Amino acid sequence: MKTPVTEMFGIEFPILAFSHCRDVVAAVSKAGGLGVLGAVGHSDKDLEIDLKWIEDEVGDHPYGVDLIVPARYAGDGEGGLKIEDIAAMIPDEHRKFLEELLERYDVPEETPEESNSSNSWSERSTDAPFSANRAARQIEIALAHRPSLMANALGPPPKEMIDKCHDAGVKVAALAGARTHAERHVNAGVDMIIAQGYEAGGHTGEIGSMVLIPEIVDAAGSVPVVGAGGIGRGRQMAAAMALGAAGVWCGSVWLTTEEAETHPVVKEKMLAAGSGDTLRSRSLTGKPARMLKSAWTEEWAREDTPDPLGMPLQPILTDGSQARINRTAHHSGSGSEKLATYFVGQIVGTMNQARPAGQVVIDMIEEFIESCEYLAEQLET
Repeated sequence: MKTPVTEMFGIEFPILAFSHCRDVVAAVSKAGGLGVLGAVGHSDKDLEIDLKWIEDEVGDHPYGVDLIVPARYAGDGEGGLKIEDIAAMIPDEHRKFLEELLERYDVPEETPEESNSSNSWSERSTDAPFSANRAARQIEIALAHRPSLMANALGPPPKEMIDKCHDAGVKVAALAGARTHAERHVNAGVDMIIAQGYEAGGHTGEIGSMVLIPEIVDAAGSVPVVGAGGIGRGRQMAAAMALGAAGVWCGSVWLTTEEAETHPVVKEKMLAAGSGDTLRSRSLTGKPARMLKSAWTEEWAREDTPDPLGMPLQPILTDGSQARINRTAHHSGSGSEKLATYFVGQIVGTMNQARPAGQVVIDMIEEFIESCEYLAEQLET
């Protein structure tokens, strides 16, 4: 295939795979796409380890790194607050609600040993999650390696980020959920825009992909656009490209692959889920993010529940409780199993079989070709 995206990165297929799992990233890059490592949850040490591993694994194949650098977030105008500063801002009402929630669902408390090995935000960095200071170090670590792409998953990339990446020969992308977002990205100087529709997992806007993609293509001008949100099959890839996209950005579809590090209980929930079994909730990050429905999302949606806090207060509040839930969710019928959830898009309804990530790429391309042939047949007279 030949599109502006395949030409930009020297890849065979315009399939960009976002994943927090290095094995998925490497598998997709080796299969002819572009694996993109979601690095926001990595400690500096883990990011260094994973990037080196990916480079050793993929050889000459390109890969990318995805970060979250929001324009603003609660409690920090300069990006310099520490985790303990953020924790001190959390209202007692929210802490009490969460404690009572875990008690009602019989979620065991962590032992001292488990607490010391929990890989919580405070263990990964002293800086607040999703903050400018934290992202700045991750950018430095990434640019010490050889990514072909750096993506910002929340808002326009800062000028300093774009300048550093371009000086290193690295392309910069940004997610957009509305035409106005795309216009800001173009003005900022990005090389590619990810048009992410309402159907997508994680942080997403309110406009569906069918409407959003052509709007952003029109707004982007000469800047290539890749479609995202509700894309995990070849037919959906063909639809996105028929709308003007130069490729696709997929995240959810990799969560049930054989390589994925998704919690086993959550993976089983996803394999059994339908396309209506997700919702947008602020209960994990403080910003609207699509995730799998569970007792967790139901409890946070109750009228007598305190509203989720802004970013980054909410992830600091819920980090420890999520670790406790995940540790014991494997007990069938337990409260932890009922509460367990994770970010995933509406495409989950077709993610009903665990396959190797490389096979997902092949299946997508084969169905994409079939779809294009079907459309070509409709033009014959």
